[in-house]
Amino acid sequence: MSPKIPFRPALVAAVLLVASPAAAFELHSPDFTDKAPIPERNLFAGFGCSGGNQSPALSWTEPPAGTRSLAVTIYDPDAPTGSGWWHWVVFNLPADTRGLPAGAGNPEKPALPGGAVQSRTDFGTSGYGGPCPPQGDKPHRYIVTVHALKVDKLPLPADASGAMVGFNLNAASLGKATLTARYGR
Repeated sequence: MSPKIPFRPALVAAVLLVASPAAAFELHSPDFTDKAPIPERNLFAGFGCSGGNQSPALSWTEPPAGTRSLAVTIYDPDAPTGSGWWHWVVFNLPADTRGLPAGAGNPEKPALPGGAVQSRTDFGTSGYGGPCPPQGDKPHRYIVTVHALKVDKLPLPADASGAMVGFNLNAASLGKATLTARYGR
């Protein structure tokens, strides 16, 4: 006869908690979906492009446990620079932020939470700069990412380059959620 194992509700609850997957950290935009083309309102106004240069509206689900701040980046790995192109770099967003409205990347009319920093993009200025790949290039990928960070703030100046911010984001990362849009002309 096998020994009787007493029922332990706390043990059962712990096993179920470990066995159940954590909710996925997801990024969404009403402006475009993953792998979809970027609308004209989000394209750059310059370099031969005549878009609205409006940053997309973004929303995301609950970030990983332990998140102390967030960041948002838009990066084009296909830019013919040898190092890609940073289109938008925002960091030091409060951990309870769950989205940004359309146009939040306009440095003249920012709609970002207090304390957030829009640093320098590869356009040489802060704020959002939309896609405008060279005429005739294959469509470029624009990777929109919300980063969950284990630090309250990144210790960077407001004019930090996208590469410097990216380095610090990777060092402080707890997780990230991405959408990849496309655009070519």
